[in-house]
Amino acid sequence: MSEITRTSPDSLQETLQQVMRLIERHKLIEGMVHKQDMPRHELVEQLVHKQHVAELEKKLASLHPADIAHILEALPLNDRGMVWQLVSSKDEGEVLLEVSDAVRESLLADMAPHEILAAASELDADELADLVPDLPQAVQQELFTSLDAEELAQVETALTYRDDEVGALMDFDMVTIRDDVTLEVVLRYLRRFSALPNHTDKLFVIDERRRVKGVLPLEQLLVNDPELTVAAVMATDVVLFHGHDDAGEAAQAFSRYDLVSAPVLDSNGLLIGRLTVDMMVDVIQEESEAEVLSLAGLKDEDLFSSVWASAKNRWPWLALNIATAFLASRVIGAFEATIAHLVALATLMPIVSGIGGNTGTQTITLIIRGIALGQINAGNAPRLLLKESGIALLNGLVWGGVLGLIAWLLYRQIDLGLVMMGAMVLNLQVAALVGIGVPLIMQRLGRDPAYGSSVLLTAMTDSMGFFIFLGLATLFLT
Repeated sequence: MSEITRTSPDSLQETLQQVMRLIERHKLIEGMVHKQDMPRHELVEQLVHKQHVAELEKKLASLHPADIAHILEALPLNDRGMVWQLVSSKDEGEVLLEVSDAVRESLLADMAPHEILAAASELDADELADLVPDLPQAVQQELFTSLDAEELAQVETALTYRDDEVGALMDFDMVTIRDDVTLEVVLRYLRRFSALPNHTDKLFVIDERRRVKGVLPLEQLLVNDPELTVAAVMATDVVLFHGHDDAGEAAQAFSRYDLVSAPVLDSNGLLIGRLTVDMMVDVIQEESEAEVLSLAGLKDEDLFSSVWASAKNRWPWLALNIATAFLASRVIGAFEATIAHLVALATLMPIVSGIGGNTGTQTITLIIRGIALGQINAGNAPRLLLKESGIALLNGLVWGGVLGLIAWLLYRQIDLGLVMMGAMVLNLQVAALVGIGVPLIMQRLGRDPAYGSSVLLTAMTDSMGFFIFLGLATLFLT
C-alpha cells in the first residue's frame, strides 16, 4: 500500500498544479487520439485513457484526504467530477467531511446511494453525525439500519445538538479508568489496545456512574511508581465542557489553556464524549472563513458553482445595496440647488463618505473580533463607544483639518474648508456609532454579528456623509 503524505502549503499548491497539468494533458491527448483515423481506434483510445487515469489515481492515493479536499475545491465542476471518480472509496468519507458544505453537496449529487453508503461505512460515529444531515433521506434510513446499537446511539446523541454546539463535535472514542486501581493495572489495560485514540494526552477518571473525578495525564502515568493508585497522581482541576456549550467558546478555551483533549458531559453531568484539538482548529478556521463571507453578506458558496447558483447567493444584500443607493441618491437630489450653486461640492463629497466608510470598517472589525473572543459585553460596551467616539473626534479634527486645508488650497474658500472639516468630524462619529452598534444589535437579535455588517456600514456612512456635508454646505455656503 502506498504511503499517504501530508503536504506543506507550498507543496500542496505544487500538487494542485501537477493534478491540473495531468488533467489538461489527459484532455489534450484524448482529443488528439479521438480525431485520428487509425486501426483499432477504440482500443488505442481506451489504453491512453487508462494510462492517464492510472497516473492520476496514483497521485491521489498518495495524498491525505484533507489535501484531496483542497484540490477538489480548487477545480472547476467538470474536472472536479473527473477527479472525484478516481478517489479511493476508503478515502471518500474523510474527503466529504473536509470539503466545504457547498462542495460536499455537489459531490453527493453525483454519487449513487450504494457509493454514499460505502463511503460512510469508513467513518466513526462522530464523523457520521457530521455527514448524515447532508445525505438524502432514503440513504439516511439505510445507513441507520446498517449501524450496530452502540454506533446508532452515538450518532443519535450527536444529532440532538446544534451544529455550533460542543455535542455535535465531540468524539466518542476515549479511554476511561477508575481511581482505585494502580498505575500498573492501567498500563496493562492500555497494552490491550492496538492503538490509542488520536490526540490522547490524558485518560479520563470516572466513577461507576460515569461522573468525571479527574484526569490522568499520560506523562504522570509513565513517570510515577507503578504501585501508586490513580487517585494519588491524577489531576482534579479539569476543564470540562457540556454538550450544549458553544463550540466557538470551547475553541477559545482550548487555545487559552493549551488543551489537547477535554471531557464532554451531558445535562446530568455524566461523561458522554470528548473534544480534541484537531476539531477545535477546524472550528476556528470555519468561524474565520464564515466571518469573512458574512462581512459581505455572503453565505458559503462553491467557488466554481454555476452562475445561477452564485448569483442567487448574492441577491439579498445586492437588493439592500440598491435600496440604500437610492436613499443616497435621494439625499444628493435634495441638495441639487446647493450643488448647482457650488460645483466643488460634487468633487469633495465622495471623500467624506469614503473616509467615513474606511474608519467604520476599522471599528467594526475590532468589535466583531472582540465579540468572537468574548471580550465585549453589556458592561464594557458603553466604554468602548466612548473610546471609539474619542478616536473618531481626534481623527476627524486632524484629518478633517488636512482635507479642509487642501479644499482651501484648491478652491480658495475658507468656508468650504471649514465645512469639509466639520463634515469629516461628524461623519466619523456616525461611522464609530454604526461600527459598534450594528454588530452588537445583530448579536442581541441572535444573528452572526459579522453578517452583512460591512454592507450596512457602507450604506450608513455614504448616506449620512452626503447628508452631513451637503447640509453644512447649505447652511454656511449658500
